[in-house]
This record gives sequence, structure tokens and C-alpha cells, in this order.
Amino acid sequence: MTPLFPNTTPQTLARLGGALYLAIIVCGAFSEGFVMSQLVVSGDAAATARNILAAPGLWQCAVLLNVLLVLCAVPLQWIEYVLLRPVHHRLALLALVLNLVSLSVESVSKVFMLLVLPTLENTQYMHTLGPQQVAMLAHLLLHAHGVAFNVALLFFGLTCLVNGYLIFHSGYLPKVLGVGMQAAGGSYVASCLAALFAPALAEMLLPALLLVPFLGELCLCLWLLLKGVNITTWKASAAQSQKLRPVLVGE
Repeated sequence: MTPLFPNTTPQTLARLGGALYLAIIVCGAFSEGFVMSQLVVSGDAAATARNILAAPGLWQCAVLLNVLLVLCAVPLQWIEYVLLRPVHHRLALLALVLNLVSLSVESVSKVFMLLVLPTLENTQYMHTLGPQQVAMLAHLLLHAHGVAFNVALLFFGLTCLVNGYLIFHSGYLPKVLGVGMQAAGGSYVASCLAALFAPALAEMLLPALLLVPFLGELCLCLWLLLKGVNITTWKASAAQSQKLRPVLVGE
């Protein structure tokens, strides 16, 4: 099986994937978990606008980390595909496609975040619309970000379900990591559907329901970073997969 890069071992890819995953978790925890919770006041556009304008550097840092998060996720999804395709090529490809959709929608959500501060600081908007309307416009951008982000996480939850299945059946990663990722995927799907279609229910479930994905992803991240994969088993699975996988048109 041809590796992602020439002379790159599965163990190196696993460690790199773990490092990227850790960066994603840290960026997400700070930007979404800390900054957004500190500056964004639910249901109060004026207070949110005041908070963001009072700490523009902190807001811009959060936005930057959100963009870096997506950039780190692009190579990570390919690494996951390369590491897991020996288990089942088509399912690994399905996870890759689901993840691509997730990252595409998430990239759009970051555009909304990038527009918030320039909207609040635009003097022409302020003069024409007034401070209350500008605050509402920024609030609408934040709401659009939230909707797009939940749609992205919905597809990511499906990705976790498929990857969890592949990890469980891999033989070169612990089964418990697969169970954890499937639990994470189910939690993402449930929480995102609730946030999109039953906000009152989401208020009751969150943030407790998101603790499951955090633990599941953190365990996989640390295992890849510190332990990697069982290379002997991975190579055997890759060789067997190469024999059994049908030749596709153009391959």
C-alpha cells in the first residue's frame, strides 16, 4: 500500500495525527469553550457587541484559532483515512467524504465569525443603521456561525461513527478507542439535531452531552500521539487489504 508521503511510516503518521488532533482540541476549547462563553451573551445582542468591542484582541485570537483548527483538520482527515483504510477501504473513503463535507460547512461558519468584528467597527454601518441595528447584524452573523457549525458537527458525528467502527475492527488500535469514538459520534449527532431543531431540549442536554465527545476524542488523540499503531498488525492488514481490494477504474 502506497503511503501518504514517500518514506513515511504509519507510526509517524499516527504521531503526526495525534499532534494535529491535540492542536484542534486546544484551539476549539479556547475559542469556542472559553472566549465565546465569555464574550457572547445569549439573547442579548447589545451586551455581546459591547463585550467584543471591549476585547477585540481576544476576539480576533479566537477567530484565528478557529481558522487554524480547520487548517489542522485537513491533513488529519487524510491521515485517518490512510491509517484506517486497511480495515475497510470503502468505509474509510465514506468517512473521508463525510469529513470533507463537515470541513466545507465549518469553513463557511468561520467566514461569519470573521465578519463580526469588522461589522461592529464599521463607522458607516454605525452612522447609517445605528448602534442597536449594527449589534443585531453582528448577532445574526454569530447565529449563522452557530447554525453552520452545528451542521458541520452533525457530519463530523457521522464521521466519528464510521471511524469508530473501523478502529474497533482494526486490530492495531484498542477496541475501547473505537467504542469511545462511536459514543462521541452519537453524542454529536444527538446534540446537533437538538440544537438545530429543538433548542429547548439542547439547553437541557448541553454541555453535559458534549463531555462524551471530548473524552472520546482526547483518548484517541493521546493514544495516537504517545503510542501510535501496532505497526506489525497494520502492515499485515494493509497487505491483506491490497490483495482483496478490487481494482477500481482509473486506480
